[in-house]
Order: sequence, then structure tokens, then C-alpha cells
Amino acid sequence: MLLTRVFSRSFSNSVKSNADYSHLVIGAGVIGLGVASELSKQAGNSVLVVEKHGHIGSETSARNSEVIHAGIYHAPDTLRTQLCLRGKELLYQAKKLGVELRQCGKWIVSQNEKEDEYLHKMYKRVSSLGVPIEWVNKSESDSVEPFVKVGGRILNSSSTGIVNAHSFMLYLQSIFEANNGELVLNTEVKGISYSLEFKEYIVSTVSDNGEFMDITVENIVNSAGLYAPDVSNMLLPAERHYTAYYAKGNYFAYIGSKVKVNRLIYPCPSDHASLGTHLTIDLGGRIKFGPDIEWVDSPTDLKANGNQLDEVFDTISLYMKGIERHELVPDYAGIRPKIAGPCSTFVDFTIKEEPGFPGFINLLAMDSPGLTSSLAIGEHVAKIYHS
Repeated sequence: MLLTRVFSRSFSNSVKSNADYSHLVIGAGVIGLGVASELSKQAGNSVLVVEKHGHIGSETSARNSEVIHAGIYHAPDTLRTQLCLRGKELLYQAKKLGVELRQCGKWIVSQNEKEDEYLHKMYKRVSSLGVPIEWVNKSESDSVEPFVKVGGRILNSSSTGIVNAHSFMLYLQSIFEANNGELVLNTEVKGISYSLEFKEYIVSTVSDNGEFMDITVENIVNSAGLYAPDVSNMLLPAERHYTAYYAKGNYFAYIGSKVKVNRLIYPCPSDHASLGTHLTIDLGGRIKFGPDIEWVDSPTDLKANGNQLDEVFDTISLYMKGIERHELVPDYAGIRPKIAGPCSTFVDFTIKEEPGFPGFINLLAMDSPGLTSSLAIGEHVAKIYHS
């Protein structure tokens, strides 16, 4: 095994690494692939991606709203905003290279004075960023979107869009593999240790057929999504362990035929953990609502359910006309990877090289707008390695 080879090396005062790879990315979701595609472009890098499932992007990356976010919900100085703005720019450029997407726009709708105040603050903040945002004349909204119910005001986010997440991930994989990157599926990381002598990591893996293998790498990017805290805890001392929290979101398909919309429709957010149960459309025009929010104990609790359908329908009825409850059916569910529970305050993307472990970069709390930000996250990680 490779582990034996590592520890059988002769000792010297100056050891040049003979690691199998310069970089290991753990997790082949959209963010892991975004990071790997960027690292693979750098001369001298040899990049390996390890994914425990048999397909790329089969967890959070495949179970979300597929929205290209505009970067309008968080403070300007947060990583969520900065990387979303850059990622959005890069993602729209990728359309020319075959990524299936559409810049359809989004309305955020208020229903009362309190929500009007929220929209005014949003308008001021977003305008200062130079992100397109504009008021929609209420008198014109009925002709443009007759099924949208408006009690207050409407903001139009014209740079919001939708993307086929699978198409995007295949694009990222193609870049990575064109740059001689290697992708290994059906292989799970079971342990990580750091050799101070050889200045490299020994990563123990097991394939789905039970074959164990140790890999040596100079650098690790932990992009394991829902399992990123567990991966981090394999290496970091107990006092620096992270706890994973799982915010499940169910999506509901609209199976009626009466209601039609041309863009995404969002209510004003109700709390920091969710943007509210919103209306999205896919590239075929199919309408879905979600996600709701349900804190669960397991990252495998992915069966869609209608446990909160009454509350979901009540929320939808506040901003949509013509929807009947029986026209909503549970469709699919996804889980947002969190490192803080339901009573927590805002937690930004956590992207950092862990002190004492050179080249080990943790990507934690990488939920929305992670898909939009993925290309920019790759750039950000590459800059950390070059700083």
C-alpha cells in the first residue's frame, strides 16, 4: 500500500515531496468540480477528485432550485455576496460554451408595509453594488404576471436566472479532465493524517467493492458538502471539531395547467435560514415551489414529504393567485449543509486553510448561493494556495 511506501522513505533534513498528487478535492459536487477545474488549469498541478457516489453531483448539487442568484440578499462584505457576484458573471459566460441556462429574472414581492420596508433596504443596498434592480409599476404587473398577488411593492432582479445543474457540472468535469485531472467515483475517504516529515497528507480511502487504498497528497480541499464537517474532524484536533446540521427542504410540483409565469417569484424572506417558499421554473417552463425548511438528523433523509404542505400552501397563497392545494404534490427534497442550527444567526461561507495543517482548505456551510458561486469559489481557493 502507498502508506508503507510513505513511511519507508529515508530521512533527511530537506525532503522534497513525492506525493501521488499535488491536490486532492474531496467531493464531486458542483463546488468541488468548480474548485478542481480551476486548480487543474495551474501549471504543475496534478489534481485528483474523489467522490463516494457513483455519479457526480448526486447530493445537494442535484437537489436544489437551480437558480442563478443575483447576489442581492447578503451584506456586500460577505463571501456569499462577493463570490455570488463573480460566480454569476462566470456562469453566464459559460452559456457560450454549452451550459444550459436562461436569464429569466425574478420578482421579489411584498404584501404589507413591513415587507415594503425590507424591499426599500434591499433596493438601496443592491443599487450601491451596481447589481441591476428596479421597481415594477404595480399597475403594470397584472398584465405582465396576472397570477402574482401583490399587496405591497415589487422589485425586479433582472440578472437572476435558472441553470440546468447537470449540464453545468458536466461542463466543469470536461474542463477538469481536459487538463489531465483524474476523477475517481465510488470511493470514500475514511481517514486523513499529516506527515510533518514529508509535508504531505496520507488519505485512506475505500471503494464500494471494499478495496482499501492510501493516497499521498500535498494539499486537500474538503468539499464534501453535507459530510464536510465529518471529513474535517478526521484531521483537526477535538477542540476544533465542527458539528453538522441538516436543513431539509421539500419541493412541490405544480401539476395544474391554469397558472403561467415568465420568471421566478419570491416572497420577502421570513428568516435567515431560508429565502421563503418561492416559485421557480425550470428551462422547460415547469413550475415548482420550495423549499420549505425542516431540520432533520440525517443527511440521508431525502424522501420528499408533504408534512408542511398546509403551511406551504398558505404561504404560496399570499403571493400567487389560482393555485389550488390539490395541485401541489411533493416532488423532491434536498438538504442544505449547515454548521449552525436553527437558532443561529447568519453564517457566511467558511473557506479557510486550517492553522497547523498547511494546504488543507475547508469549505463549510456551502449552501445557497453555492451553485451560482462555484466558479468563483474555485478562483478563491486557487488564490489561497498562491498567497
